[in-house]
Amino acid sequence: MAVMGRFDVSQVELLRDNLCNVTQHDIDTFFRDCAKELTQRLLRKAVQKTPVGVYPSSSGKAGGTLRRGWTDCLNSFSINHSGDMYIVELSNDVEYASYVEYGHRTRDHAGWVEGKFMMTISEREIQDSAPSILNRKFERFLRSVFTV
Repeated sequence: MAVMGRFDVSQVELLRDNLCNVTQHDIDTFFRDCAKELTQRLLRKAVQKTPVGVYPSSSGKAGGTLRRGWTDCLNSFSINHSGDMYIVELSNDVEYASYVEYGHRTRDHAGWVEGKFMMTISEREIQDSAPSILNRKFERFLRSVFTV
């Protein structure tokens, strides 16, 4: 017994047209948006983990220079595309940033000050959460492509 019926292909054709309308620029913009969001999240975590120096009021010093160094980075990072990679280079221009990150010898060279690893730990946390963040962004991107 053969059953004949009609099949409306208009929705499939619409999907095909929408997919054909996705340009390389749209894809590049999507990847750059992903890199930007992950970078902003990374910097936010690093800023929160960065210690602020506490000085006696008589010293005239105020803490927070190292933390502000990340904030300056947040306003000036760029995303570069090379091959199949999107690259973001971050740096904290405060001269002692690497010493706080990785640790250093004491002034008299008799001891060791442990590093705070504020960027290293933040990077690991972002690597752990990146798949779910990127999945949500990708789902939104696909919904925008499939929208009638």
